[in-house]
Amino acid sequence: MSKGIRIWMVFALVSASLVFGLAAVAQQETDWSKVQIKVTKVSGNIYMLEGQGGNIAASVGEDGIVIVDDQFAPLAEKIQTALKELKITDKPVRFVINTHYHGDHTGGNVPFNNAGSTLIAQDNVRKRLETGGTAGNGGSIKMDVKPAEKAALPIITFEHDVTVHLNGEDIRALHFPSGHTDGDSIIFFPKNNVVHMGDDFVRYGFPFIDVASGGSVQGMIDAMEKATAQLPADVKVIPGHGALSNLDDVRAFTKMLKETSAVVQKAINDHKTLDQMKQEKILEPWREKWAPEKAFINADVFIETLYNSLSGHKGEFVKHN
Repeated sequence: MSKGIRIWMVFALVSASLVFGLAAVAQQETDWSKVQIKVTKVSGNIYMLEGQGGNIAASVGEDGIVIVDDQFAPLAEKIQTALKELKITDKPVRFVINTHYHGDHTGGNVPFNNAGSTLIAQDNVRKRLETGGTAGNGGSIKMDVKPAEKAALPIITFEHDVTVHLNGEDIRALHFPSGHTDGDSIIFFPKNNVVHMGDDFVRYGFPFIDVASGGSVQGMIDAMEKATAQLPADVKVIPGHGALSNLDDVRAFTKMLKETSAVVQKAINDHKTLDQMKQEKILEPWREKWAPEKAFINADVFIETLYNSLSGHKGEFVKHN
């Protein structure tokens, strides 16, 4: 488990503040000088960068650099340095693609934009960054989000998909609606047989699904099934958080989502209350593997998430004009 994920777990235990709250707290509490950027070659000219926050994918070549997500603003210089130390190109980061709007994936937008990178994301990413609103699972996890500054907003947005043609690769960002949020994109690097799943697929256990920002377990399952159907068996998978993965890992994650959703749906059909579901520990068969002690999202929080998602209780939504 990466250092960034362990820090997320600690924050989750201390406070229900999540995602943007973590970004704000991290700005105050983290000694950024101690955060190291780990670079792993994934395939060809595609690399994975780990630091604090969401995993970064980078296409590095003579045409320049494209990165997927950019963690937190204080790490931008370290990320730039790590890319330069690959000594593959002296060209800058030309494009940053955001997989979704959460602060641990978009926190570096301002410094990268100021350095000349073009920010790209799905339409709803810009809308949510611009307006702010409420993030959370519709229950115990809730965080008010302030509007981002203008320099953090993607310049190029798309409804369904967009392709960046760089370094001999057709880098395709494809929108999968209503999974982790309503602005999720999965990023395909077909020539190099790599995919970045964003937070629709994570390795820290039960996932955080931002129901208040248009996410749903149904959408997350749909995203995983449709994405895996498009991918070769030996594809290398970069998760939103956690270790480099493969399709077996994604399928195990999807299976867990489907099974736990079915259990909660049955309880809803049997007219059980949320408190009854928690008291009966209906997710106990999955707890040991997916929510060990001090898990980021424990079993009770995931019951809340599934209940709110399946029953249509979305919490507070930001209104998009």
